[in-house]
Amino acid sequence: MKVCVFGAGAIGGHLAMRLAKGGAEVSVVARGTQLAAIRARGLTVRAYDGEHHARLAASEDPAEFGPQDVVVVTTKSPALPQVARAIRPLLGPETAVVFALNGIPWWYLDGAGGVLKGQHMPELDPGGVLHGAIGIGRTIGGVVYSSCTVVEPGVISVEGKGSRLILGEPDGRVTPRIEALAGLLQAGGLTEVPVTTEIRKEVWAKLMGNISYGPLCILTRRNLRETYADPAVAAAAERMIREAQTIAAALGITLDTDPVQQLAGVGRSAHKPSILQDLELGRQMEVESILLAPLRIARMAGVATPTLDLVVALARSVAEGAGLYTPAG
Repeated sequence: MKVCVFGAGAIGGHLAMRLAKGGAEVSVVARGTQLAAIRARGLTVRAYDGEHHARLAASEDPAEFGPQDVVVVTTKSPALPQVARAIRPLLGPETAVVFALNGIPWWYLDGAGGVLKGQHMPELDPGGVLHGAIGIGRTIGGVVYSSCTVVEPGVISVEGKGSRLILGEPDGRVTPRIEALAGLLQAGGLTEVPVTTEIRKEVWAKLMGNISYGPLCILTRRNLRETYADPAVAAAAERMIREAQTIAAALGITLDTDPVQQLAGVGRSAHKPSILQDLELGRQMEVESILLAPLRIARMAGVATPTLDLVVALARSVAEGAGLYTPAG
């Protein structure tokens, strides 16, 4: 299987390594010092099962690789319009495109039922470029649980005892293409690669944390442990999660675990959410997909979210003031 990972940063680099170890013919689209390092020395991943090294085809220009069986997109959501414009040389008639992203994905409302039937959210796909260049038929959803860091160009550190990538077709089918991809990743040593028939449910399960601790950490400029050490802030986080649960329930989604209990565990971590890391490093922030899209869905579903509305508005203002978020349109 020919697989191109579009965005070989921390998550993308880790997945590229697992795919290569699983037997795929892997190429990566990268840029800057990461690209230079991969070309010169290869890619190194230090993880729960040891240190791995691979020489991978790497370029800033996807046209060098030609059509693929699968493209795995791991860029941040603000970069997706550029991905849509650049991805065409990688797409053959049957190419699948996996989006392993945070927040509400651009395809989320396509084919959705219930209160979301017929709804649209152009802010997630300005100008419809993703629908035009890729389309829902090629798309596979991905939800990643993996704490990865680029510790130096070409070297990725994976914290913890494992990593999880949940894969799901937007229409809920279990297809040969998704089973083949999951098999490659498992063969390459990724700890868990479940295939789900309810990928939108998995999107919300991860979003419970992102939409609560993400904006709060933006406001405190502190890691999770430091942020939740303040009882008033921890109480606000719980209210935000309960509001997010209410949104999910209005969509017919019941989560398998209590997100408030999960938050209690997360609150003991010194980890910084990726959206705070982006703020600190001056990178474009995923305000639209992680923070604003869930609130737009709440309005579609008729759900009130007063605490989320306030905290997200403040976090959005911080991002705009830093020049790291520009409202769509």
